[in-house]
Amino acid sequence: MTRKRNTILAGVAVLAAAGLGTAVAVAASGSPAKPAAASSSAPGYPWYQSMMGGYYGSGSGMMGGSSLGWMTSQAGYQWMTGGAGAPGWMRGGTLPASMMGGSAGTDPGTVMGTLFASAPGPRVSTADAQRLGAQVPAGASIDKAARTITFTTTSVHLAVLASPSMPAESFRIAGMTNPTLSVPAGARVTIELVNADTDMAHGLVIMPAGTASSAMPMMTAAPAFTGSALWFLGKPTAAGTHAGTITFTATAPGSYQYLCPVPGHAREGMTGTLIVR
Repeated sequence: MTRKRNTILAGVAVLAAAGLGTAVAVAASGSPAKPAAASSSAPGYPWYQSMMGGYYGSGSGMMGGSSLGWMTSQAGYQWMTGGAGAPGWMRGGTLPASMMGGSAGTDPGTVMGTLFASAPGPRVSTADAQRLGAQVPAGASIDKAARTITFTTTSVHLAVLASPSMPAESFRIAGMTNPTLSVPAGARVTIELVNADTDMAHGLVIMPAGTASSAMPMMTAAPAFTGSALWFLGKPTAAGTHAGTITFTATAPGSYQYLCPVPGHAREGMTGTLIVR
């Protein structure tokens, strides 16, 4: 097995062991659930099966012998792209620090950025990505000194740029880094996420307050609202930067966090506050 293949497999093992989807089901119901539908922004299953089959088709024994087939199955696709189910062999355990980033090729974002780089789906140009990151959302009141964006309408639309520049692990919205967002309870919120990072995957999930301090937030709690999770957008290619959209209803007042679900990224600063008034 080549060094590159080993790196890819080890990186996917990190994401698998993180149990992103399993945490959703366990936190919501106390027990694992059946796989949910994949994110509407996810690449199609035929593309995913072909891509993953290139790494898991040899039966190398990585992550548990015959369990390899699960990764290329429909259930594996649903889990990897935002579904709620994962098999028992993916759960539990403590990951070595070396697999959580800090050395070349081990950051899960680098691995997933490469795997999903050629995924089909919406793309925008670099120029459009920068424009979206600076765009002031319609119906919003901006306070740059306080780094807040306040919406008074019940229909909220905003664009979010993932890791556009330094600080590397951050979101840019309306020209601000990780601003606080405030929306009225009951608002229907649509967020367009664009991954501007040149070599890593990023996503965006709305989570309960306090979960960003975890290396793996998705093991800590479920997404705060139905539809408020987009796992991975691959790194940009010549075709443009990946974009995806989530839409949810902010049903319950309170303080939440929007964060990148890739292990380690939220703790490195890729998070902000969402207040539902």
